[in-house]
Amino acid sequence: MDVKASMAALQATGAVIAKPGAAAPDAAQSAAQEFEAMFLTQMVDEMLKQVEMGKFGGGPGAEQWRYFLAEAFGKEIAAQGGAGIAQSVEGALRAYGVGAGEAKG
Repeated sequence: MDVKASMAALQATGAVIAKPGAAAPDAAQSAAQEFEAMFLTQMVDEMLKQVEMGKFGGGPGAEQWRYFLAEAFGKEIAAQGGAGIAQSVEGALRAYGVGAGEAKG
C-alpha cells in the first residue's frame, strides 16, 4: 500500500492521528490503576515472603516465581476495584490536568 492510499484510508475512516504530547482521555485512570497494581504487587510480595510455601518453596527460582505470583495477584486485585488507591491517585492526577484533555504546564 502506498502513502496516498494510506492517507485516503485514514481520511475515509475518520481515524484520529495522535498529537505529540497530548494525553489520552483515560490517561489518569489508566496511570492510577497501574500505580495501584504496582503498589499491591509490592504489598502481596512482602506478605508472601512471610508464608511457608511448603514443597514449592526454595530452589534457585523461588523468589522470582513468588514475585510473578504477587504481580498476578496485584494486577487482579486492582482490576477488581482494588483497595481504593487508584481513585485517590486519579483525583490527584486530574487536579493537575493529566487526562482531562490538556496537560497544565
